[in-house]
Amino acid sequence: RHPEAVKAMCIETWPWQDLPRGRVRRVVVERVGWIQLCAPPANNTSLELLQDLDEAILAHRFDPEVDVLVLTGAGERFFCAGADIGILREAEPAWKAMFCLYAAETLDRLERTPKPVVAALNGHCVGGGLEIALACDLRWVREAPEGGPGLKIGLPELRLGLLPGTGGTQRLARLLGKARALELILEGTLLGPEEARERGLAEAVLPAEGFLEAVQERARRWTRPQGAPLAAGAVKRAIQAGPEAGLEVGQALERELQARLFQSQDAREGLHAFLEKREPRFEGR
Repeated sequence: RHPEAVKAMCIETWPWQDLPRGRVRRVVVERVGWIQLCAPPANNTSLELLQDLDEAILAHRFDPEVDVLVLTGAGERFFCAGADIGILREAEPAWKAMFCLYAAETLDRLERTPKPVVAALNGHCVGGGLEIALACDLRWVREAPEGGPGLKIGLPELRLGLLPGTGGTQRLARLLGKARALELILEGTLLGPEEARERGLAEAVLPAEGFLEAVQERARRWTRPQGAPLAAGAVKRAIQAGPEAGLEVGQALERELQARLFQSQDAREGLHAFLEKREPRFEGR
């Protein structure tokens, strides 16, 4: 909570807070709200992890000290390997249906949070793990370490006789287009970092050494005082909701959001700073 006190600290020594079920941790550093999936060895999703993730999302959403959210996985091997297959094999079909529904609701809440959300893919991101990443606004990937294999990203559910059932088919199609999404899922293709970026599945590939620290520095560009969090949240809402509603409705939403921003202190500060040829200092109000 005290930026200057934690500014020089490395990720491992940040004051992480464990969530009740011990599957997720969260911390706020310099207005960036981090969420770390902690279910070794592969950070698989379970009901307990989803409950912790849901709680962390809501905590950061309501926290006035958070301007940007970042999701990552514990360790260096996995961001998230999706659902625990052993649990799915043994559970009753009705329970599995409720599990998928709750997972989808949790990811919808993440996607609709009016703050930018980054998935920091520090390790393999497959199945339900990629569905979590697709519910984020941006995906930044850890490059392959020198001389070693890189992480893999994909939706291999067809090998289990299943489909990506917590938003994967829908979000991937909206991100890549129908044909490319269909091909990726049908073939169960697992992409490396650079190929994921080239295909539009990731927006950036960052160095393996100091990856999370690099994510922190990039995310801080959108935090106050240098960033305008109200405007960033409005941009996210317009882009997330507008295209699905059609051009006319999307433009009406855009105008409404702009009208609200015109009434904000941040907009007045931005306009004055531009005319005074100085850097603005936004306050999020």
